[in-house]
Amino acid sequence: MSLTTPTDLLERLNWRYATKKFDSTKTIPADVWTALEESLVLTPSSYGLQPWKFLIITSAVLKAQLQPLSWNQAQVGDCSHFVVFTIKKNLTTEHVDRFVDRTAEVRNTEVESLAGYRKVMVGDVVYGARSLSVNEWATRQTYIALGNFMTCAALLGVDTCPMEGIEPAKYDSVLGLPEKGYATVVACAAGYRAEDDKYATLAKVRFDKSEVIETL
Repeated sequence: MSLTTPTDLLERLNWRYATKKFDSTKTIPADVWTALEESLVLTPSSYGLQPWKFLIITSAVLKAQLQPLSWNQAQVGDCSHFVVFTIKKNLTTEHVDRFVDRTAEVRNTEVESLAGYRKVMVGDVVYGARSLSVNEWATRQTYIALGNFMTCAALLGVDTCPMEGIEPAKYDSVLGLPEKGYATVVACAAGYRAEDDKYATLAKVRFDKSEVIETL
């Protein structure tokens, strides 16, 4: 397996920025987008429970509906692919059992052999103390997916802009999420920067490493 070098990684991370203006004429190639979708699927989550669904918006009509609900930010309409990150609300034993069944299938083992693991998960996120704030827990998991998606996009030369400036409840209504048991958390525009996006050339502003990293 060919590994990305430390230099290459840092170059890509320095290259990326929260793109404010996308080139609406450019579309992410199918093979690149397929890889980015897989990066979402491969995102790690606590217990592996994957309490989420990622909605990929490419329809111009749907983008036009969502843009006014996004502080009218142009990125929504101009990007190639618009990703809405949602959580599965109020996790139940059914979701845990689906995950256990899937684990047994993928790893070619018996469901019964996972009974102890199932008991721990149900006892935590369904009936335990965490169940009282399980949607907040799921939200934090979803932000792992957002960060993973943006980093993978940068490695593939795709621009992104994470967006919390949205109206989640209204997104839910437009996307028909309440009846499906999901809720919007955050969104991310993906595509290619416009040549005249002034933010592309601005220096990154970060606190000095000594202020944010401490080795103990």
